[in-house]
Amino acid sequence: EVQLVESGGGLAQPGESLTLSCIASGFAFERMYMTWVRQVPGKRLEWVAGITTDGHDEVGTVYADSVKGRFTISRDNRNKTLKLQLNSLKTEDTATYHCGIGWPPTAKGQGTQVTVSA
Repeated sequence: EVQLVESGGGLAQPGESLTLSCIASGFAFERMYMTWVRQVPGKRLEWVAGITTDGHDEVGTVYADSVKGRFTISRDNRNKTLKLQLNSLKTEDTATYHCGIGWPPTAKGQGTQVTVSA
């Protein structure tokens, strides 16, 4: 059974940082293109970042323009973990963040809430 479990969300002030984590199980994590996506109630699911792999290490990363230079996606294939470092947070980053398999995600976790407010 595919499982993706996110953690690390919370309340932050503008300019602060958070680190999100996702623990994966039930599939060949080391072979998959993994993504972070986010959603605000009433709006479409938004792709945030993606990371490829050669089966051993990360190969490449891509980011939405809205987060480029502020967010960093990384992965640990040995421990089947995906991370998203969120720096210089803005109020518009407020959303539920999910890790997903591919884009659009064929599976995603329940998500972790990030709220950025002064």
